[in-house]
Amino acid sequence: MTAMPTTANADATAATATATAVTRRPLTDVWALTLRVLWYYKNSPGLVSVSLAAPLAMLVVFGYVFGSAISAPGGENYRSYLMPGLYVLIAVNAVMPSMVGAARDLERGMTDRLRTMPISRGATLLGQALADMFVSAVVLAAMVGVGLAVGWRAHDGVGRAAAALGLLLLLRFCLVWLGFYLGLLCGREEIAAQAGILVFPIGMVSNVFVPTAGMPAWLRAVAEWNPVSCAAAACRTLFGDSAGTATLAWCAAILLVFAPAAVRKFNRHGR
Repeated sequence: MTAMPTTANADATAATATATAVTRRPLTDVWALTLRVLWYYKNSPGLVSVSLAAPLAMLVVFGYVFGSAISAPGGENYRSYLMPGLYVLIAVNAVMPSMVGAARDLERGMTDRLRTMPISRGATLLGQALADMFVSAVVLAAMVGVGLAVGWRAHDGVGRAAAALGLLLLLRFCLVWLGFYLGLLCGREEIAAQAGILVFPIGMVSNVFVPTAGMPAWLRAVAEWNPVSCAAAACRTLFGDSAGTATLAWCAAILLVFAPAAVRKFNRHGR
């Protein structure tokens, strides 16, 4: 005869099923919300093109217009020096669209609608961040192809080049959370769009376009501590060009501060 299941066994089975559902639900929410953003990009392919347009314009202006008048360290080709910096700008440019997107969703009521749905806390922002990572990987791959076409090369092998690209995507992921927080803080799309322009000087006051050695002492100190400079130096190291950096520390600091702050701001809006 088959033994009848006891109450304890039934309770244990129910508890296990509940725990599994609780574990799977946040992952399902994040995946669904990631697809929501990716479908938006699919229906608006011009957004990906715009993301690539800015670094391409910088390549033309600095690599070909001003490049002949700029000396790169060690006498290397200036475009080879410039390309890792332009890859970093793709990561840094995460701030503006995430700011504007968060403010737009807030202003149009999308944030309120998402908060009323039975989804896990933070899944909305995490889904958007992961979708941005996927699109950014496509843009970065296209820009690497452009770099190879203009003569840039990675000198220390595929492994270190892959590490550099991974570092760039990590930086982008962290800066997306900064953009979310600032966008929710602005509250309106117009304000976020205007404030996002302030990201431009941060990219300029760095070692992306020129070495910091020729800057005035006070400006050189700012540029060398700039996380953009840290990331550019790290990529040049991993690609086999020049000095190292504290980019991972910057990424950790940005993520630890702004990811929970953005989720808290998202959840408390209107309260």
